[in-house]
Amino acid sequence: MIMAANEKEMRIKIVKDGPYRVTGGVPLLEQVIVTDDAGHTRELIDIKEYPRRESYILCRCGSSENKPFCDGTHSKIGFDGSETASRKPYMEKAETVEGPDLKLTDAPELCDHSRFCQRSGGIRDLIQKSDDPEARQTAIEEAMICPSGRLVLWDKKTGKPFEKEFEPSIVLVHDKQKNCEGPLWVRGGIPIESADGSMYESRNRVTLCRCGKSENKPYCDGSHWMNSQQKLEFRKKWGLE
Repeated sequence: MIMAANEKEMRIKIVKDGPYRVTGGVPLLEQVIVTDDAGHTRELIDIKEYPRRESYILCRCGSSENKPFCDGTHSKIGFDGSETASRKPYMEKAETVEGPDLKLTDAPELCDHSRFCQRSGGIRDLIQKSDDPEARQTAIEEAMICPSGRLVLWDKKTGKPFEKEFEPSIVLVHDKQKNCEGPLWVRGGIPIESADGSMYESRNRVTLCRCGKSENKPYCDGSHWMNSQQKLEFRKKWGLE
């Protein structure tokens, strides 16, 4: 699932114990999570698009008074931005679940807990019924909207993944249901450079932490709304402990 989008120009550089430096004219938008009548997250809709800039610096510590942009607060509070996420490629750390017509690859450690996979009994149940057109379509919708890229759904007949073609861009996610700010949703395979100069795997969908609390930096782990006990239960459930 390696993606490449304008690699010579667009880039996100992680500054050691500091912000994200974005270059190459990457579009910056704000979107809000929309829920249905049952309370399940369904989609994200645009609420703002920032004027296009060649470069800008986004807050990573969560304490800037000029969000989403950095104002230097990270240096005043002694922010520890150590990158702890695994560097293994997605396909090496993802487990596989198969249904009649669809195959799911799932890397739980990347989950940002946006909850798009829970509708209609959840995506794992849906792929077991993927020979049913309605279940199949719902599973595809859930996988393609998973912002973190934890979930990738594959057509067993063609061997190809179901992916939207995103314009390379960064989305500031607002989680209205949880009454908090969500992660940075990086779309379209924008290269991400570590503070040590190495490159993360470029993927179509990635979520980066912007609250400063993730234990899987630079990726979001849901710490913007989950408490320590909830995170522990999740990690135990998926064998991450």
